[in-house]
Amino acid sequence: MTTKVSPGWRYYLQEKIVVIFFLGFSGGLPFPLVYATLTAWLSEAGLQKSTISTFAWVGFAYAFKFLWSPLVDRLTLPVLTALLGRRRAWLLLSQTAIGISLLFLSGMDPAAATGIFALVAIAVAFSSATQDMAIDAYRIECAGTEMQAPLAAAYQYGYRISLIVGGAGALYIAEYGSWELAYQSMAACMIIGLLTTILCKEPALPESAQTGPIFDRGFLAWFLESVVGPFVDFFKRYGSFALTMLAFIALFRISDYVLGILANPFYLDLGFTKAQIASVAKVYGLWVALFGIAGGGWSVIRFGLSKSLIGAATLIATTNLFFAGLAYTGPEILALALTISFDNFAQGFAGTVFIAYLSSLTNISFTATQYALFSSLSVFFGKLIAGYSGEVQEMLGYVGFFVYAAALGIPSIILSIIVVRHARLKSNHEPG
Repeated sequence: MTTKVSPGWRYYLQEKIVVIFFLGFSGGLPFPLVYATLTAWLSEAGLQKSTISTFAWVGFAYAFKFLWSPLVDRLTLPVLTALLGRRRAWLLLSQTAIGISLLFLSGMDPAAATGIFALVAIAVAFSSATQDMAIDAYRIECAGTEMQAPLAAAYQYGYRISLIVGGAGALYIAEYGSWELAYQSMAACMIIGLLTTILCKEPALPESAQTGPIFDRGFLAWFLESVVGPFVDFFKRYGSFALTMLAFIALFRISDYVLGILANPFYLDLGFTKAQIASVAKVYGLWVALFGIAGGGWSVIRFGLSKSLIGAATLIATTNLFFAGLAYTGPEILALALTISFDNFAQGFAGTVFIAYLSSLTNISFTATQYALFSSLSVFFGKLIAGYSGEVQEMLGYVGFFVYAAALGIPSIILSIIVVRHARLKSNHEPG
């Protein structure tokens, strides 16, 4: 019997892990700028809650990214692909587009031109979703299965730190400067992603990857291979149970998205200042989330992916109830810290576990397309329902709204148990 030895700290300083950490930073930075941070800006601009919550639909760019994911897998970009390779070319293009779009957004007044403001926010989200696909494909292709867990953790660490920069950092700058300066500063932070892309190595092209001109055998042949093929492959591997798995993926984080769109407006309505929100909900929350990320990685190693998946689904739903308690206490810093402690730990824990789960389902022959499908599904229903969060809150009040958000997580918990039981049954019936 062999004893599994944990890798030393030098293992986590490998070039691939460091690269994924910085790409994770670049991937996470735009998200709060079109979500939580943006809603704080909209709230201060005087927009109604029902209008603010509709900005959750900007996130549909993340939900529908599978529609153009085949292009990220196959399309050759003029000059860039020849210089950088297929993954780094798309990374550089999307990162540049994010930076430029944020600069445009910084010079706009959301109250005076809400429609145009929303269109630019969509451009940020579209570019960010494209970057996500390129990062996910790069992460899966740059190393074998045995490294995916530490790579997922490295991505989560970089992602979480950037959420603080795009959340707390932007709020601090807006508090003591202006929203224009805040978004200009965030645009400048995209340079970190650009430099990482330029300096990192292109992953080796998988033997099964489709190469050559994208429409060399006609549009129909490309569509069947690049768009239909990844879907057929997934259903071929998992049969009719694939529908249950997709339902679980779609509902996994629904309660989190529904609550998240109104988190900052809720803090402001309670009487917290932007600086207090930045310090507790963002900066302190970062350290709790990092602890949760480590906890998720440890849980997968110690208890396995199955048990960790059920635990993650349960944590996401139940920790939302702490916000209902905060609604009763009012602007008490200790109550806010307690709420953030449980919520951010759950987010960090669930993020690592969920990424590991989605990566385990992905066929490297269709890396960008299949992972984009999974991650798109995990966003779509949450963003759709989050668009009505403002109306629900106006009807139920904050306490009722948070109970409603927690209840939306119950189907995810039930499906996690079903998915885990099916995986165990399948494993037991496979020949040894």
